[in-house]
Amino acid sequence: MEPYRGVLRFVAVLLAAHFLWKFTVVGDEYGSEVTFFGCDISAPFVWMSAHIANVVCAFLGWLGYSVELTGTTLRFANGHGVCIVWACSGLKQMFIFACILLAARGPWRHKLWFVPMGVAVCHVVNVARITLLTMVVCHRPEWFYVLHEHVSKYLFYAIIFLLWVWWEERFARAKT
Repeated sequence: MEPYRGVLRFVAVLLAAHFLWKFTVVGDEYGSEVTFFGCDISAPFVWMSAHIANVVCAFLGWLGYSVELTGTTLRFANGHGVCIVWACSGLKQMFIFACILLAARGPWRHKLWFVPMGVAVCHVVNVARITLLTMVVCHRPEWFYVLHEHVSKYLFYAIIFLLWVWWEERFARAKT
């Protein structure tokens, strides 16, 4: 059982953080109000959704796509588009990553830089994920649901797992 202790801790913290989020952070999928135990915490979600929409729009333009941004909705010339809602912000995944690392063994002096670095990686992965999903909507909108719900979400968590493995192998086990 000892070799699996770290993985079991990873899974336990991931599930605990996921369900804590699921039962305490509430928002209408297409609305802009997000609450935590009834308190309005919408501002960071609204800001992050707008930020991601702007970055994805700029990146798609750089890639040669003709895309129009209205609020947080990206629309292509062919009429297909996506709306970046609060749940697309990546803040949940950043929270889960931070929880996993804060619960992991290892020196706090390394956690002080590794957690923010991992949060930044989560943000970059989320922007790449949304950019790719948006490109899929432009060319193959019928693939969106499967790629969004069953592929890209789990790839996101695989990246979080790989960050944790890096932490475990490089910092948690190192003699410091």
